[in-house]
Amino acid sequence: MAPSIAEVTALLTQPGEMFEIEERNIRGILTKTWKNAPSSLRMVLEMSRLHGDKPFLVYEDERTSFEQHFRRCARLARVMVEDWGLRKGDRIAIAMRNFPEWSIAFWAAAAVGAVVVPLNAWWSGEELEYGLGDSGSRFLFCDGDRARRIAPHLGALAIERIAIARGGEMIAHATPFAPLIADAAADVTFPDVPLDAEDDATIFYTSGTTGRPKGALGTHRNICGNLMSLAFAQARGAIRSGAPFPPPADQPQPAQLISVPFFHATGCHSVLAANTAFGGKLVMIYKWDPERALELIERERISSFGGVPAMVWQVLESPSFAKHDLSCVRSVAYGGAPAAPELVRRIKEAFPNVAPGNGYGLTETSSVSTFNGGADYERKPDSVGLPVPVCEIRIAGPDGHDLPIGEVGEIWIKGPNVVKGYWNKPEATAETFTDGWLHSGDLGRVDDEGFVYIVDRAKDMVIRGGENVYCVEVESVLYDHPDVIDAAVIGIPDKILGEEVAAVVQVRSGSRVTQEDLQRHVAQHLAAFKVPVRIALRGEPLPRNANGKILKAQIKQEMAG
Repeated sequence: MAPSIAEVTALLTQPGEMFEIEERNIRGILTKTWKNAPSSLRMVLEMSRLHGDKPFLVYEDERTSFEQHFRRCARLARVMVEDWGLRKGDRIAIAMRNFPEWSIAFWAAAAVGAVVVPLNAWWSGEELEYGLGDSGSRFLFCDGDRARRIAPHLGALAIERIAIARGGEMIAHATPFAPLIADAAADVTFPDVPLDAEDDATIFYTSGTTGRPKGALGTHRNICGNLMSLAFAQARGAIRSGAPFPPPADQPQPAQLISVPFFHATGCHSVLAANTAFGGKLVMIYKWDPERALELIERERISSFGGVPAMVWQVLESPSFAKHDLSCVRSVAYGGAPAAPELVRRIKEAFPNVAPGNGYGLTETSSVSTFNGGADYERKPDSVGLPVPVCEIRIAGPDGHDLPIGEVGEIWIKGPNVVKGYWNKPEATAETFTDGWLHSGDLGRVDDEGFVYIVDRAKDMVIRGGENVYCVEVESVLYDHPDVIDAAVIGIPDKILGEEVAAVVQVRSGSRVTQEDLQRHVAQHLAAFKVPVRIALRGEPLPRNANGKILKAQIKQEMAG
């Protein structure tokens, strides 16, 4: 008989064990923390060097070992501090696809006390300008595509230096990335910059209900603690499922296919940082394609893949699925969007020896807050799992008081993974954070075993293939069109992506504007994934309640009819 959840947790967290828990005063609030978590991202990077010549980053036919990666990070850090004049606390933005240079820029900057600002590579030039300006970024690492988008907006920004990776024409203040890391000798060391667990480390932008993205200000403790939470979740799942833990020393090097962007908390904290720390081979894919994913799983002997549920569905339903040797796969994990319980059954049919997993977290919780894996996930496939032991979960009613077990309310989260707040937005911070508790904006419930269930989203957004599209942001752009009187943006079901963006628009009398006209208008201001795939035009007012709020549930019904 498998040990109970309480027994496993007590075993793993007892004094002297790797997952021992202690309480610390963090910003005036007593908070549970992992006692043995690394104190800084530089410590994580220095530990990664122990993996030596093992492959770390694989992109197409390029391979970078852990040792090569460490040296290149150290060399770039020297350039930034000694040649560029980088100071601790300076913001350094990254705007590029998942390339090896993304990882090098991230670790080099974080290791010398910079605040890394990962920008959404899908953003338009206008959106990138906002992120760079709002964060006050001093330096920028980007690829050729993003450089072209940003070039027309540089006049409004205080960017001092730009390093461009992977081609593209040089623009103002720009230099090629490759020469910056060319002299990466074995004896290259990092500049001596003191780092503390509570030092600012990252600003990840997350859209808000005001229509403007907010920068979630994360610390070294937030990200390093997430590594411990991931390791704990794996250990708990293995022991509960009867698997050996720790795993045998002669196991092959773990290999993960990264199918989500590094500019998301999941991609950065739970994939990039985790593989850096734990010695995994990280295989990048230029653009998500299930057929290419299957090729890479077979070629690189991938042991873990996932992303968002839509990606797993696409792999399982690929017509070439049976043609590939996928016996190397040991784990399929996902998050970022609702997952149907049917997906668990399909994974077990396709991969009998695989332990599926699902988790829940937000940008503001530095990725993982709860995790459901192995036997527990098969038992409760509609749950996002139990909180990791350093996280506390409350289900709060409208008055902020706790609701009884089983009742639906807003999910509040407290722990060492919760970010400091929103960059330069004290009012938004005060609205969202109370005495260390994050008001998630998600509606959920907890059962009698403590498992968390996501019921709905209080925030008005569409989750399209794991990408958050906040309706008010798209509505604001639609309102800017001269023919639009009123607009409501909603999500419509999509088998692959989960949801697609759609809109209903009231247009002026006599207007000849078309759906295509409005789609082009939105595309001029927002990223392509935010452009509605369907826009219904009408001459009459949109349905509203007595308080003047648009009845989106009714609009969804009408569009589905």
